[in-house]
Amino acid sequence: MAAQTDLWDAIVIGAGVQGCFTAYHLAQNSKKVLLLEQFLLPHSRGSSHGQSRIIRKAYPEDFYTRMMDECYRTWAQLEREAGAQLHRRTELLFLGMKENPGLKTIQATLSRQGIDHECLSSVHLKQRFPNIRFTKGEVGLLDKTGGVLYADKALRALQHVIRQLGGMVCDGEKVVEIRPGLPVTVKTTLKSYQANSLVITAGPWTNRILRPLGIELPLQTLRINVCYWREKVPGSYSVSQAFPCILSLDLAPHHIYGLPASEYPGLMKNTPDEHFILDCHPKYDNIVIGAGFSGHGFKLAPAVGKVLYELSMKLPPSYDLAPFRISRFSKLSKAHL
Repeated sequence: MAAQTDLWDAIVIGAGVQGCFTAYHLAQNSKKVLLLEQFLLPHSRGSSHGQSRIIRKAYPEDFYTRMMDECYRTWAQLEREAGAQLHRRTELLFLGMKENPGLKTIQATLSRQGIDHECLSSVHLKQRFPNIRFTKGEVGLLDKTGGVLYADKALRALQHVIRQLGGMVCDGEKVVEIRPGLPVTVKTTLKSYQANSLVITAGPWTNRILRPLGIELPLQTLRINVCYWREKVPGSYSVSQAFPCILSLDLAPHHIYGLPASEYPGLMKNTPDEHFILDCHPKYDNIVIGAGFSGHGFKLAPAVGKVLYELSMKLPPSYDLAPFRISRFSKLSKAHL
């Protein structure tokens, strides 16, 4: 382990998928990076853990669909670097009533961005997927890029590659104090570290870390409905077997996700507008915050990690960060900032 006097280019707090990809991009660019995790790895307490997540390009917002182009390339690159399959294409079936505005918006985004997709009427749904019982009047939108990411395998692969690239991963070290400045000092239950920049991707523990730094973000518990099923033959479910991943927009107050897996992820937090927070601390510009990823953040982690790396190194961001700035929450009181 590094000596107490060592100066890191960046310290990343939280070894979920966002923190791991931040450290991955830092290490790839020859930065001296330390990734800290409060629990012993692997663990199931965060929102990144579990067996599988859906990957897709279908979004109502163009900016997420554009980000996913780079994400698919980076996931494929990580597979090559790790020598392991981390992704499987199954296609993704969106379900909703014909007049559902969300379904129409997603279809329009796919069309604008030139993403391969297919619209299915109620009749065609029943013909194409005879094993699924649909609600009367439901129509479908098939995202042909959709599939499954093997979440736990991906985290292990990322942590392995970070170490191969020269980064350090320290688990079982809970952060107990952060002293802002240049350098910033991070004290854990075991040691103290110093770095030119700090990236906080602590998931449900983000506000606990941020409160002593004078900021509290509007993070809330995410409510989603997930239907996991165990495949009789692992790796078999897909459109070709008339059983894709599913995302239903109409059957509950919250969307219903359906995908093959056997483990539910841990604690999850999101923002009121369901968009990420990717920004610097309002007072300390060498402290970078990434938060609010639960629900749809896993697949986008390659692009998120790149942005957080760029912010930590004060590089021009690869994407327009206006949708992700802390300042969009205008109702935050002075007590929160």
